[in-house]
Amino acid sequence: MPLDEAQALIDAHGFAVLLDERLRASHLPLVLARGEGALGSLYGHFARANPHWQALEGQRVLAIFQGPHAYVSPRWYTARPAVPTWNYAAVHAGGLVEILGDDATQAAFDTLLAKYEPDLLDDAAILDDDYRRRLLRGTVSFRIRLDDLQGKAKLGLNRSPEDQAGVLAGLGDSADPLARQLGGYTERYRRRYLEEAFGREGDDGQ
Repeated sequence: MPLDEAQALIDAHGFAVLLDERLRASHLPLVLARGEGALGSLYGHFARANPHWQALEGQRVLAIFQGPHAYVSPRWYTARPAVPTWNYAAVHAGGLVEILGDDATQAAFDTLLAKYEPDLLDDAAILDDDYRRRLLRGTVSFRIRLDDLQGKAKLGLNRSPEDQAGVLAGLGDSADPLARQLGGYTERYRRRYLEEAFGREGDDGQ
């Protein structure tokens, strides 16, 4: 998966599983700052009561971002025999953690709000200054300077055009919103990378 596609998936699916070297995990929303280094940096925060942050300074972590995914029926293929499978897109982002101070925590908090509900930044009825200060005392923000960014897209683009069309039709007719989302993602990815996709089994294999 190209870098810009991997970064776009992080932007669209920012709720990540954050794993440390001891395989302890936290589930956190993270925001990508693309301009910081070749791969960008991730910003997020822990509740101070979560002990996970206490041993992370300078440690290597992996953030896993799960994009759209869905079951794919063998009935959607023209070619037979065929087996069921699961198509998906995901990004693995690795780097070193830096625990940030109070000013950076405020900035990281505001960046998260600006992404998901920017009107809250100016809504003093919900987030007045005193409440903000109390929130910040209960949070610990961090930055992950990325040195590894691996995108994985298993979308069936190695199959025949007829099989691809069948999968897109099946996903589009599904009652599962994730399946329909995967169909839209697959179609956009397919339009952009069709010529290269047939020779890129590393992106589209099992």
